Amino acid sequence: MKIKICGMRRAEDIGYINKYRPDYAGFILSDGFRRSISYDTFRVLVGGLDGGIKKVGVFVDEPLDRLLEKYTDKLDVIQLHGNEDKAYAAKLRENFSGEIWKAVRASCKEDIEKACTLGCDKLVIDSCVAGKVGGTGLTADWDMIAAARPDIDFFLAGGLDSKNISRAVKRVRPFGVDLSSSVETDGVKDEAKIREIIEIIRNIRRI
Repeated sequence: MKIKICGMRRAEDIGYINKYRPDYAGFILSDGFRRSISYDTFRVLVGGLDGGIKKVGVFVDEPLDRLLEKYTDKLDVIQLHGNEDKAYAAKLRENFSGEIWKAVRASCKEDIEKACTLGCDKLVIDSCVAGKVGGTGLTADWDMIAAARPDIDFFLAGGLDSKNISRAVKRVRPFGVDLSSSVETDGVKDEAKIREIIEIIRNIRRI
């Protein structure tokens, strides 16, 4: 099972990631969100990231020209977290050699089924909160997701922490998990929380 830690903003965050080595590090690269970072900050942070950790850029209805101009040569994965459609994903595919993921704020099985039609490589299935695009810290509907069983690999997101991660993984059986707010204290990444939950997940892997 893969691990993604999202919302890298500081040099300290990169240090934690290099030390505890999740599979993916996520960067919020569209403006206007609490964990958004500038292009210049992104360049500095990825410069310090160990090469074995894959870089995920998270975008929300980003103008495609800007995304293609600035980011496609610096990322391993592009995660679309807005209302991007099949045409958007297809144009991105023509110009990006890495993986394309689609985040789904899933309130029902049909939301997941619709996302599967966009031609992306993986899904990130998150909780559905009105007016929010993610990072709410609220758990998704595990029973609904388990019943939906998408045809493509997916990450489970939404309120996963050290207390519920084992139950969530056992119930949903995702390809990976996506963590952000649950590994923060007072809005910044917390080394102890990152270490704890990664140790738990790695123990699950060995079962």
